[in-house]
Amino acid sequence: MNPAIPNHRIKIDVMRLIENKFDVTTFDNYRNLIVKFYGPADTPYEGGVWRVRVLLPDNYPFKSPSVGFDTQIFHPNVDQISGTICLDVLNQKWTALYDLVIIFDTFLPQLLKNPNPDDPLNHCAAMVLTRTPERYKYVVAKHVQEFANPEKVKQWERGEDVEQESGISDLSDNEEDG
Repeated sequence: MNPAIPNHRIKIDVMRLIENKFDVTTFDNYRNLIVKFYGPADTPYEGGVWRVRVLLPDNYPFKSPSVGFDTQIFHPNVDQISGTICLDVLNQKWTALYDLVIIFDTFLPQLLKNPNPDDPLNHCAAMVLTRTPERYKYVVAKHVQEFANPEKVKQWERGEDVEQESGISDLSDNEEDG
């Protein structure tokens, strides 16, 4: 298949994302997407807004999309530098029955609600979650405030540079209110 021509399934899946009220920006004839993703309620990620990149391979949906966070996030199963996600349903267990909506409606919210410190990409986040869960919530909240707040999204939408510095120093900050 000519990569300049998206397959019918890609168009359908992108349109379904938009119909499901996701803010989607497409590039390269629907093959590359940026999707605005909101942190799920009742988690330390609530109130955060992330840019999530999706790269669709030529043989999508038979091959899984590449999905990663462009906005920094503190999570055991997300590499803090690259944004790569460690999630078996996006890798080994992907099936053509899945679509883009299930990624954003189910898989990513579940990832944020149920971090798995036993299979980490971010060993620091896994260690903090395992040893001091309250501290983990505090560091996540600081990351949300610093990197994933709605004002940062507005800056990005206006085309302004939004710096994504490492938040590793957050672990040594004095915790005054939490």
